[in-house]
Amino acid sequence: MIATVLLVFGRGVVAGDGGYRLTAESVARTRAAVAYVHAHSADFRAATGARVVFTGGWPHGPAGAPDPPADHREGELMRALARDAGLDAYARLDAETRSRTTLQNLALTVQDGLLDAARFTPEHPLGLVSHPWHLPRIRLLAGRVLGLRGPELLDVPVTGPDPVPARRERAARVACRIGYLGLRTPEALLRRERGLTRAAHRVERLLGGR
Repeated sequence: MIATVLLVFGRGVVAGDGGYRLTAESVARTRAAVAYVHAHSADFRAATGARVVFTGGWPHGPAGAPDPPADHREGELMRALARDAGLDAYARLDAETRSRTTLQNLALTVQDGLLDAARFTPEHPLGLVSHPWHLPRIRLLAGRVLGLRGPELLDVPVTGPDPVPARRERAARVACRIGYLGLRTPEALLRRERGLTRAAHRVERLLGGR
């Protein structure tokens, strides 16, 4: 099956003397979306409501640092890169620019109405664009936020190096399963994430004081 609606998950923005730029991993994810659309260009041209949503705000910004200015957030930079590659000839390009985590990528995309009117089925799945290590956790959270599972989701894996310790990612998936158990709305999930983050910061401060 072909997905004609894609969610592209960012992997960071870097601030430097020359302004803001995407990390190599974010560029790789954008290019994977471009390649997928080009490979299925006829399906995208024929589809009603074909779109690519790029998600991400300022995920790797240092604590307390101001957000990048408009047009320089992660989702916007990825969308601009895709537009330069001509992707807007095949699909509508949108950007969610407030999120800092994978859960927020999904929940704020829903809250911002960027998937409105889209109905996903095994015949018309939602495409998830990210590195292979990340996709299982995205699927888990998409089940919570969107109620989509199994063949209603289509993995669009990114090739290329992006080393993440396997143990850390397994721990993140377990934390998602336990921490978000029983929650089914974006609002409830975001509230729980804020609570878990505050608890983690308290633990870090306590351990740091030893």
